Amino acid sequence: MKAQRLDDQQIDRVIEMAWEDRTPFDAIKAQFGLDEKGVITLMRREMKPSSFRLWRARVQGRSTKHLKKRNFDQDDARFKCTRQRQISNNKVSKRR
Repeated sequence: MKAQRLDDQQIDRVIEMAWEDRTPFDAIKAQFGLDEKGVITLMRREMKPSSFRLWRARVQGRSTKHLKKRNFDQDDARFKCTRQRQISNNKVSKRR
C-alpha cells in the first residue's frame, strides 16, 4: 500500500496512535500506509525536538509496537478490565 497524503486530522491521529504504547506500527501502516520509518519521520517533523526524543527513547525496542514481537495471543491482545463482565451484563447496583 502506498502512503497517502495526510491532512491535519489524520496527522494528529497518527501521532496519537504512535504515542500509545499498545498500538503497533502495523496498525498505523494498515490504516494510513506509513511504515515505521515513515511514522518516525512524521513524528520528528511534527513534534518538538524534546518530545520526539522522549517518544523515541520510550518506543525504541518496545515489543508491543511490533506485532511479530508480541508474546501473547490475539485473544489477549486487548486490555480487558476484571470487572468488564459485570459492567457489560449491566449488573451494576443501582442506588435510590
